[in-house]
Amino acid sequence: MNDLFAIAIHGGAGTLSRERFSTSVRQQYENALQQALQAGLHVLQNGGRSLDAVEASVIALEDCPLFNAGCGAVFDALGGHSMDAAIMNGSTLEAGAVAGISGFKNPIRVARAVMEKSRYVFLSGQGASDFAREHGCAEAAADYFYTEFRYNEWKQVQEKEQQNIVEKRFGTVGAVALDRDGTLAAATSTGGLTNKKYGRVGDSPVIGSGTYANNNSCAVSCTGDGEQFIQAVTAYDISCQLEYKQLTLQDACVHTMERLGSIKGSGGLIAVDRFGNIQMPFNTEGMYRACASSNAPTQVKIFD
Repeated sequence: MNDLFAIAIHGGAGTLSRERFSTSVRQQYENALQQALQAGLHVLQNGGRSLDAVEASVIALEDCPLFNAGCGAVFDALGGHSMDAAIMNGSTLEAGAVAGISGFKNPIRVARAVMEKSRYVFLSGQGASDFAREHGCAEAAADYFYTEFRYNEWKQVQEKEQQNIVEKRFGTVGAVALDRDGTLAAATSTGGLTNKKYGRVGDSPVIGSGTYANNNSCAVSCTGDGEQFIQAVTAYDISCQLEYKQLTLQDACVHTMERLGSIKGSGGLIAVDRFGNIQMPFNTEGMYRACASSNAPTQVKIFD
């Protein structure tokens, strides 16, 4: 065990505009990010596992109504909440993911249960819900997931789509970490697109696209246009550039974001490599993000 550890979190990119951020609103988001970062940082500072750290931070974000995950998940086309999540252990490449689950307070807990208590990697829909219930994952009534802000947002999107105006409203939460043992981990959770239809699933629960961790390279969690992040296999693309081309994390992130932009993908990501370097690039107006490490002070940011 050494003294090196690092963690980064995000609360989504792509739905931000400076105009709607009063000083008090901005403070609310920054405080929430700080609390979520501290939840994971506390684990690492006390010699805990990166897997526990990323889960702790994502749970804190899922429990905050400000972000599109858990209790703050957006409404789908049926007026419900359909959530996705994934978690990955960089030491073993074990992973767990769920898609299209409803009524569970912390989808990231369900994803971890899939990884540790089943022989599968990815469960979806009713089957994923049945599995979560069998393993005692905490449930909540529909009103737990209701917020006035998300409801009004949903109605606005519905009205615009009736006028054939496509306006994407998305958001995600995630965390990546390196622990003192040198193990990397990543976790991502989301409510998906506002007013999504047909059981749509984005990149968040897709291992290699929205979530990936490998001790030979890095851990990555993405947020943004799920379809383009899947097409670009974004998280794995960064890992490959480190492992096979020996690029720095910074250069790999630059190249991957350029590639994403070339297919008109917008959003951002957080990444930490096996040396504790952290990158948090994005090509939108802002991204809720925070990071800290054993050799760098805490940063909490929304815009550039």
